Amino acid sequence: MKPGVAISMGDPLGIGPEVLALALADGAVRAALDAVVFGDRETLRRAAALRGVALEARMVQVGALSLQPSAGEAGAAALGYLDRAARAVVAREAKALCTAPLSKERVALSAPRFVGHTEHLAAQSGARVAMMLAGPRLRVVLATTHLALSEVPRQLTAERIAFVTRLAARELRERWAIAAPRIAVCGLNPHAGEGGLFGDEEARIVAPAIAEARASGVDATGPHPADGLFPRASRGQFDAVVALYHDQGLIPAKLLDFDQTVNVTLGLPFPRTSPDHGTADDIAWQGKADPRPMIAALLLAARLAQS
Repeated sequence: MKPGVAISMGDPLGIGPEVLALALADGAVRAALDAVVFGDRETLRRAAALRGVALEARMVQVGALSLQPSAGEAGAAALGYLDRAARAVVAREAKALCTAPLSKERVALSAPRFVGHTEHLAAQSGARVAMMLAGPRLRVVLATTHLALSEVPRQLTAERIAFVTRLAARELRERWAIAAPRIAVCGLNPHAGEGGLFGDEEARIVAPAIAEARASGVDATGPHPADGLFPRASRGQFDAVVALYHDQGLIPAKLLDFDQTVNVTLGLPFPRTSPDHGTADDIAWQGKADPRPMIAALLLAARLAQS
């Protein structure tokens, strides 16, 4: 049987409805999963008509949406779709969650503490989680996510890095069927600190975290200079890289395989995936959005649901 995947429609002002309509019409997606969309039926119907595809997926209407929603209404609606889809997975009405992109700025108009899907789902589930960017050539797990760069050194702890390293190894074993995952951990500073010349975080925080992860049985190495590590990882020398801040990990992941890299939340009691892009307001509702990242996210959700 095909696994059931609950899908939140995303922000109605962004490209989410378009790429979702196209992805649901894709033959590989239709063969791989049983989709149920949580969102606004008329918005998704208009997106399908815009892109010239039939809309045949099951749909759960969540709330009411005007034809021309305000920014605040769109953000509130997107959050409602997310919460309702997540509840469906928790209730075992589906085996995985896939989320179309939403605007953090618009959601925050009605939910000021909202900073992203990952953090919101963690708070709702009570789980400790981490963000992974999973592509054909590179998997990157983030020790910190949506923080100002100036906050990263203050928020990084050895305990957090060790936790993320262990979590990555566990999920790769359990969901990716990699028996002995090889995890490489980045340094924070250029040249991984160059023996303390460019900062002491590597010796004070990162190396103790790696030692802690290794003591629990994880094949973890580092701290590695990030610029040299990512080419090695992309060639298959490691199964995942732990990056210490957002752009350190996302830039190489998106540069290598933008249209196939999927955002995965590790640590939830169910698989959750999302395309690794935002709402792309500059091209929304113009018939230009590329559905390939959404297709990749749905196919990975179906794969992880069967693990």
